[in-house]
Amino acid sequence: MFTFYRKTLTFSGFLKICVPIDFPMLTETTGNLLQAYQKEISSYDETIGANGLVKPHWHKLFASLGKLGIKELEVRNQEIINRLRENGVTYNVYESSDGLNRPWLLDPIPFLIDQREWQHITRGLKQRAFLLDMMVKDIYGPQRLVKDAVIPPELVFGNTGFLRSCFDIKLPSQNQLILYAADMARGPDGRMWLVDNRTQAPSGSGYAYENRRIMSKLLPELTEGMFVGRLSPFFTHVHQTVSRLATHERENPNVVYLTPGQNNETYFEHAYLASYLGYTLAQGADLLVRNGHVWLKSIDGLEKVDVIIRRVDDDWCDPLELREDSRLGVPGLLHAIRSGKVSVINAPGSGILENSAFPAFMHTISRYFLGEELIMPSIATWWCGHKKELNYVLENLDKLIIKKANRKQKFRSVYG
Repeated sequence: MFTFYRKTLTFSGFLKICVPIDFPMLTETTGNLLQAYQKEISSYDETIGANGLVKPHWHKLFASLGKLGIKELEVRNQEIINRLRENGVTYNVYESSDGLNRPWLLDPIPFLIDQREWQHITRGLKQRAFLLDMMVKDIYGPQRLVKDAVIPPELVFGNTGFLRSCFDIKLPSQNQLILYAADMARGPDGRMWLVDNRTQAPSGSGYAYENRRIMSKLLPELTEGMFVGRLSPFFTHVHQTVSRLATHERENPNVVYLTPGQNNETYFEHAYLASYLGYTLAQGADLLVRNGHVWLKSIDGLEKVDVIIRRVDDDWCDPLELREDSRLGVPGLLHAIRSGKVSVINAPGSGILENSAFPAFMHTISRYFLGEELIMPSIATWWCGHKKELNYVLENLDKLIIKKANRKQKFRSVYG
């Protein structure tokens, strides 16, 4: 599951960016729009190379767009908007005027990645996921990273993401970090750089699947003659992994998709994935812990739960041991996990990996654990707990973004 930061292509932006000059059907006016856009380019561009020409892996897409025509694309774009509305695809932006009814926005022009670059990204993300899995096992285990001064202790013990109640939480598998999402952006060297990690309740895969489903039905011409990576193997792998984590040996384990409810920003995805994967969508009030097991309340009585895929943040999972004011979690859930009576993906406590200061130490951590350099670099980060780094930040405030290392602290990012 990936999030790409890129310039938003509005429809007028499409006219400027994505119309090639050399198609016979295009008017001179259209070509001028492209030329006008090219004059505005002052940095790296995804579609236009430094030589002013369309990049090779975009040629076939432009050929398909040329056959389709601008007017027809306008019609298809409106169909996409209508289909998203009909399907109830929303993304709630808190404090937005649209509130819970904010529609999901889907650009009709796909984001293309060359296959060779995608293979490099894949290796980089696999390495990062493996590294983060080792980190979370160490932080809630031997804590060698702190003892050997690889990372400062205050970034762990002084962070609200570190939950002492989760110190003995272990899943019945070699990997403790089961689901992982990453935010990426194009770096100054033209490569993808990792901006942020999403580990406690990763989102995005449901929206990606719905995007692909709608585009394949309403704009199938865009993929003619192109290789499109399939999404179904990812969901198949998720399904197999969840089944292996079932605590009770039975053919069809009872899996629950735990959601905070309809007010959550990604509630559509919770309901969508639960339906697609064949799991039960539930809220904390639908579950209870009895005799060390987690049970789902149903019309037919209590049903024993084997696996919980949670979309509730760490500290809201269990009001008995974590936030006592939580109405989203399940009282006694941590005890059930410790007892081996239920598996929870991702395990509570994994939110510590979302610490915004960790990217400053990832190169050192990679050499410490793996003896190798990072395949995908992290965005340049300076932790102000070190004097040298603090001085650099103070001298370059106008060029940097100041973020909180502790996600739970109330502090708005400051853009220089």
